[in-house]
Amino acid sequence: MTSRKVIEGIYRDKLIASDGQVVFDSDWKSNVVVLRCRVLLAGFMRNEATAKGIQSMKVGRGDPAWDNLVQLPKPDPNVTDKLVDNAPFVIPLAKLKLEYLNPQTDDLSVTPTNRIQVTAVLGPNEPPGADPFPLREFGLFGQMNATEFMIDYVRHPLIEKDALMTLERKLRLAF
Repeated sequence: MTSRKVIEGIYRDKLIASDGQVVFDSDWKSNVVVLRCRVLLAGFMRNEATAKGIQSMKVGRGDPAWDNLVQLPKPDPNVTDKLVDNAPFVIPLAKLKLEYLNPQTDDLSVTPTNRIQVTAVLGPNEPPGADPFPLREFGLFGQMNATEFMIDYVRHPLIEKDALMTLERKLRLAF
């Protein structure tokens, strides 16, 4: 094999006030699809019975020291299984919306394509705890052999989500 296609990902965050007004929109940003994602894909192709695709999205506080940096440290594509936050908020698969996208138009597709969109909504009082809740990172996770496999990882500037706000996070992956 002479060349290798890159698995690409982008994400967009919208923070919505209780009155429905969008108070923050990150626009589309690149993310890091970690190398362990390729291992998970190889497990699917080999028909591993224990290979499971997207199982959760985790959101975390990250490192508060990142707030004082001009540029966030880039995530390591060799990261395998966790965020910097040791106690992230987990959004299970049942609360994620997974959809195929048309590769040319970004419209939703009813038939399988090489692109998917994952939508996560953190509603009022999610995550529980601090108000406002500081969000600086998130990751998408699959599973193989009962082990979590990180699929992608994002570090982003601080988003302070208060208990009344909703955060809509869309993540797009192209394979």
